[in-house]
Amino acid sequence: MFRKSIKASIIIIYLVIIAGAVVRMTGSGMGCPDWPKCFGYYIPPTEETQLEWSPNHDYFEGQVIIVGKSLKIAKEAFTSNTEFEDSHWNNYEKHDYAEFNAAHTWIEYINRLLGALAGLAILIMTILSFAQWKKNKKITLFSILTLILLLFQAWLGATVVYSLLSPVRITLHMLVALLLVALLIYILKLSSEKNSSLKATFTFRNLLIAAVILSLIQVAMGTQVRQFVDEQIDLLGYESKGEWLNDPTLIFYAHRSFSIVVLLVNLGIWWLNRSRNLGFRLTNWMMLIVGIEILSGIAMYYLDFPFLSQPLHLVFAALLFGVQFYILMQSFEAKLITKTKQ
Repeated sequence: MFRKSIKASIIIIYLVIIAGAVVRMTGSGMGCPDWPKCFGYYIPPTEETQLEWSPNHDYFEGQVIIVGKSLKIAKEAFTSNTEFEDSHWNNYEKHDYAEFNAAHTWIEYINRLLGALAGLAILIMTILSFAQWKKNKKITLFSILTLILLLFQAWLGATVVYSLLSPVRITLHMLVALLLVALLIYILKLSSEKNSSLKATFTFRNLLIAAVILSLIQVAMGTQVRQFVDEQIDLLGYESKGEWLNDPTLIFYAHRSFSIVVLLVNLGIWWLNRSRNLGFRLTNWMMLIVGIEILSGIAMYYLDFPFLSQPLHLVFAALLFGVQFYILMQSFEAKLITKTKQ
């Protein structure tokens, strides 16, 4: 039951990453301008009229409306008169974004629902982990740490909204999601039996460490490149896809150049596993994901961002990190081959 809760948590975290990628692709990051509710509702509005002031209408405390170009929050529950009375409302102080798009709102809302589901799954996992205390105290301690990190991630998500989608906070938000994946994989390995058939070398293990670090760097740089693309979209429009990368920033060239290093390092891991018969079958999947990552990157640059190429590029980067980290954890429990035996 405990291991199933870990696997469920990993799957849901990846669903959150996918949902986040869709949010970025559709520009829905500010679909819900407040947090944790959405326009003051637990279930967000579907029509703009729900956010307009109306006479003789019942309002609840905390309800949000749009007046002009600002958000107003009801101070208390009341029934409006025939004219708008400012005394019943507070101005929203976190930011000055006040627009409604039903599609954007519900895309962001689904992302938040999946985040809440991830929180529930990790809470259940943490509760179940206390039964593992006598067997391995690390399991319980790291489960608690994962829950704390998830709470930090939720707070960080709120600051992303409050900052009007600050690129730095978006990047940090993504990296924390990957750290959650790493912790859950580590807990999964702690709770599983060791695979005695695996072998590893110092070079193989060091390459895996390098691969994991490179993936984190690539994801961080990739979110910055994505931010640049988003700015170009705002400036040039969706119809000018061929011009989005006409004058890219230095981070784009660094991201593209690093992909060559990523390919070489992962090829080294795959070749060592194959040539030394180390037994890590997941290295084949790792190389498949690397190939998809590179092809999707090429498609975005040379084919003017085909549909779904951007979110898929991010999702497969997150999958690559997870697979690499899992293989790394396996390598630490594998039988180490000394240089003389190589």
